[in-house]
Amino acid sequence: MLTVVQVLGVSNEDEMVACFLSGELSSQRFGQNLRSHLAVAGQAEQLLTHPDLSDAGANFARRALLAATRGYGENRDLFENFPAHVTWTRALLSTDEAADVRYLDNPYWVELSGGSRRPADAAARIKAGLRAFDVPNEPFVDAAHAFIRGERFPPLILVGERQDNLVCLEGHLRLTAYALAGFPADIECLIGTAPAMGRWAR
Repeated sequence: MLTVVQVLGVSNEDEMVACFLSGELSSQRFGQNLRSHLAVAGQAEQLLTHPDLSDAGANFARRALLAATRGYGENRDLFENFPAHVTWTRALLSTDEAADVRYLDNPYWVELSGGSRRPADAAARIKAGLRAFDVPNEPFVDAAHAFIRGERFPPLILVGERQDNLVCLEGHLRLTAYALAGFPADIECLIGTAPAMGRWAR
């Protein structure tokens, strides 16, 4: 059963939104769309790269950006059935605990992991040269090599009804890279819990 090794402190929605957008800004898949929405909103990348969580206006702008790009707060896209009230915590996960985190219930991640939604199974399949829907695995391998060389990644964002049954909300590539690297200890994450989270974190 997964339990958090070390709680670093209380977090909140504003920090989660800032962390989510920071992670997606560096994503090959989502970064360009995010930059396009920043431009339309007349905002600089500094809004995401150097978030000031004490600035209410900037927090509002980031929430609006996450709504526009991923449906946050609008019950659509990635955030369909996501509860409105979530308790957020900053924490560290051990090797075993990180290995217990599941991928989002999405066809690609289900296929990549051979049906288990476990990153360790995905890592084994990647090492065996298996692809999901013929999508190249190089980004995972490159990220794992970067981590092994000493690069540090933004926190994972994980959610669940409780802290002993978590699903990855943001950071699937990083989670897979950790699995390829053998799951290091003390993986930083934001954990969101809510009684109604089971509707999203299946």
